[in-house]
Amino acid sequence: MIQFGLRLHDAEKLPIEQVLPLVRQKGFSCVHLALSKSLKEVPNTPSALTPGYAAYLRRLFAKNELDIAVLGNYLNLAHPDTDALHAIQEKYYAHIRFASLLGCGMVGTETGAPNAEYKFCPECRSDAALATFITNFKPVVRCAEQYGVTIAIEPVVRHIVYDARRARTVLDEIGSPNLQILLDPVNLLNMENVDRREEVFAETIELLGKDVAMIHFKDFLLQDADGQLAATGAGQGGMGDYRTILRFAKEQKPYVFATLENTTPENAVQCLQYLQKQYDEC
Repeated sequence: MIQFGLRLHDAEKLPIEQVLPLVRQKGFSCVHLALSKSLKEVPNTPSALTPGYAAYLRRLFAKNELDIAVLGNYLNLAHPDTDALHAIQEKYYAHIRFASLLGCGMVGTETGAPNAEYKFCPECRSDAALATFITNFKPVVRCAEQYGVTIAIEPVVRHIVYDARRARTVLDEIGSPNLQILLDPVNLLNMENVDRREEVFAETIELLGKDVAMIHFKDFLLQDADGQLAATGAGQGGMGDYRTILRFAKEQKPYVFATLENTTPENAVQCLQYLQKQYDEC
């Protein structure tokens, strides 16, 4: 049975002690926790991520029968400035350590861009950018190994790791059992391949399926102001059929965590029901 959750920062803007019961009441069993977005009133610097803080959160989530599916730390590991890069790596080390204390098995990340702005540029698709990311990412993976935590990369069409083949290269070159994939199917789509999305998904499952540790679900609107796909809640856009991914989860990833993205407090239950119905029909 797939375990559906949501990003905690997409829930009601309330103190965590009040929002967790609401998340559980809506039928979710887990959350994607980004400390900087969900717990803004508490410092999330490396020195603030203490065992005591982890123990408090662990008790709070257990009380509400919610798992922390993944601890998100979406920082740019291809940052060109050495000092900034070292600070980013230190935040990853702290999040990995904190995840182990929380009883959370995974830290999630994207793969950045070779500029300080973390913006798409043609160089994102270069071999040099990929090599830089792998070099900077290796010590983060080694840290994950030391703490017994999975570090999962999320391929995104406008980042350095932009498709399944590129992700396969990272997995193979680093070669760690603690490195896996956080699969967001819509993040693999753009205006050029959206009409071939079933082909994209099939290739992704073929190349990365055995390494998928978690799934994100959202939908897309055909264009935003920049001519790109715009994200929205599952069942709220043009995706329509999620059965390829849901069938993969049902057949190959029992009890996988699957968090919804880009929901609102008003439509979260509707998005959950939309996915649950297709899952049950697979």
